[in-house]
Amino acid sequence: MFKKAYIQLTFWYLAIVMAISVMFSFALYNVVSSELSDGLKRESARIYNQYPIFQNESLLHPNQDLRYEEHIIIIRLLTFNIIVLVSAGFASYLLARKTLSPIEEAHHQQKIFTANVSHELRTPLTALKMEDEVVLMNDNSTAKELRQTIKSNLEEVGKIEALINNILKLTKLENDELRSEFGLVPTDQLITDSINAVKILADKKDIKILSDDTLKLNVYGNKDSLIQLLVILLDNSIKYSKPGTSIKISSTKEDKKQALITIKDQGIGIKKDQLKLVFERFYQADLSRNKQSEGYGLGLSIAKSIVDLHSGNIVISSHENKGTTVKVFLPLK
Repeated sequence: MFKKAYIQLTFWYLAIVMAISVMFSFALYNVVSSELSDGLKRESARIYNQYPIFQNESLLHPNQDLRYEEHIIIIRLLTFNIIVLVSAGFASYLLARKTLSPIEEAHHQQKIFTANVSHELRTPLTALKMEDEVVLMNDNSTAKELRQTIKSNLEEVGKIEALINNILKLTKLENDELRSEFGLVPTDQLITDSINAVKILADKKDIKILSDDTLKLNVYGNKDSLIQLLVILLDNSIKYSKPGTSIKISSTKEDKKQALITIKDQGIGIKKDQLKLVFERFYQADLSRNKQSEGYGLGLSIAKSIVDLHSGNIVISSHENKGTTVKVFLPLK
């Protein structure tokens, strides 16, 4: 599809350039031809006036000379237009590629996103269908089996609901719908609220979340989305940390314009070659991490979108079997 678009856009660019070039050449030819004609006539008249002896000899041929010069001009203008055609064709193709590349990339990402969503939705829907078919095929299904099937179906519905909610969050973040709700938000309150949100999950794994080195800094943003950002990061740290370990979260002043929120865990870490991929939608680092999480790989994508919405930056560093450190830079008001 885009190859055809490249050719069509190249053709239109080239057509515009050549139309301008031909019109310019035509105007230039008329001007130069007129000037040559007038010049030859004036010179011929001057020579005949100064040297009357030549009048009867017909030594001068201004019309013949004019046709010769016009022929030379036409050849040079044709050569010029051929050069313009070749160079403009190459330049037009490059410009068409540059113009359409962002659109092609967005289209490609949209196709991948749609395919991933379809795949992720198909899995729980298939499970729902198979479980229901098994129960319906068995006329002797007990009430316990039916309850178990309904319970399993509700779990799958919950997964679908979580996926749809995450997709809606990404859409809202990409459309910058939350910018109108920006205000001053204290970092200590963000940290406290996010810790409270994941406390049950941390307690289940006997993981302590420490926030001793927390400064109260006012960042400019949307409170709910910033809490969601920290909850996503803390939730990841808890999921991929061993029981009995600790997670440190703190806020410090990076410079006059930025606050720095740091989350450091003692988890399984992420491979170096996979760090650059963790923010991609539906990406999960590797099988060892996937076994510990039934998520869809949208959490860090949402976190990155929240940070981008706040004109901040997020940096992840990690060492396998030693832990991961996440640094979030947010603008101060």
